[in-house]
Parts: sequence; C-alpha cells; structure tokens
Amino acid sequence: MGKSLVSLASLSLLTFFCTISLPLFSNAISQCNGPCGTLDDCDGQLICINGKCNDDPDVGTHICKGEEGGGGGNCQPSGTLTCQGNSYPTYKCSPPVTSSTQARLTNNDFSEGGDGGGPSECDGQYHDNSKPIVALSTGWYSGGSRCGKMIRITANNGRSVLAQVVDECDSMRGCDEEHAGQPPCDNNIVDGSDDVWSALGLDKEIGIVDVTWSMS
Repeated sequence: MGKSLVSLASLSLLTFFCTISLPLFSNAISQCNGPCGTLDDCDGQLICINGKCNDDPDVGTHICKGEEGGGGGNCQPSGTLTCQGNSYPTYKCSPPVTSSTQARLTNNDFSEGGDGGGPSECDGQYHDNSKPIVALSTGWYSGGSRCGKMIRITANNGRSVLAQVVDECDSMRGCDEEHAGQPPCDNNIVDGSDDVWSALGLDKEIGIVDVTWSMS
C-alpha cells in the first residue's frame, strides 16, 4: 500500500512538471516560421505545418515565400510594365506580414467612376469612401484570401484605425481602363479610402505616407 502511494505521488509530480514545461500556444500568435501547435497559433492566413507557421498550400498564399523572383524579406520584381514611356517594376510578392508590417499608405477612390478604376476585386462592387476600407498590394492581397478581413493601420502620429480589405492594389498590371490608367502598385501599398486617412488624422493631399499594419 505504501509503495503504491509513493508511485502515485511520483507519477502526479512527473505529470505536473511535464505539463508546465510544455509551450503554451493558446495565447501565442506566430508569424512566418514561428512555432505553433494549432491553426489558431498562426497570424493571418498562415497555417501550422510541422510545428511552424507557413503559407497555406490550398489557398496559395505567398506571405512567407514568394514565387519567380523571391519573397519574404527578399521580394524582388518579377518583371516590368512599360506605359506612357515609363517602365514600372511588377511584383507577385510583398514583404512578410508581421505584427507591425511596414507599408506606404496611399489614397484610393472606391466609388464608381473614381480613380480606383473598376469595381473591387473582392466582391465586384463599388464602395463608399466614407467607410474605412483598403486595397492591398498583390502579395498581401494573397489571391483574395484577405478579402473581408480587418486590418489595423497605425500612423506615425500614434493614431490607428481598423479597416476592411475589399480590393487588390494590383502590383502586376496597370496603365489600362480597368486600373484607371494608373501604373502597377508597389509591393508594399495599403491603398486607403478617405475615411481611413481622416481616422488617422492625415491629409490625403500628401499623397503617400509611411504606416504600419497588422491583421486584426
């Protein structure tokens, strides 16, 4: 009887130490190649593969690794597009998404007849510029996997706003009617509505400012 109690106590103690030594992933959000135990441990559209957060092969994202010219922290142009005598680099990838992703905020008119060109890629609709909505560069748009998702944009003045992804800021094509004659977007663009600029306390006439963003 005494030996049984000792064995039981030893087993309980061993279980206790094993439990507290296990990594706690439930409250952790990992980025590319970060540790994970379940799908909920990974940020944005990343999924847990072999204990690390990575792109979802079923969705075809290229957040952690790009295609044709690199990706992740080494996103290189995949080609060039020439229009009106100027050459513009084109990109299939964007820098990796982190908890504070560096980006350039531009202003877009999402209404019909606006400088955004055709309707939004996510839903084929035009949108009200008085709502906090954005278009993301092709790599970040990730084939539409971020459509309808909310992102948090933070300006250098400390103000932030939650905005919904409704469109792609095309980094591959441009200079046509669909894109209102505008060249391809750079690979690090968050193209925000008037309301996004107002919420951040920024003057849209500036045209482009540095911001950070993350998945909400």
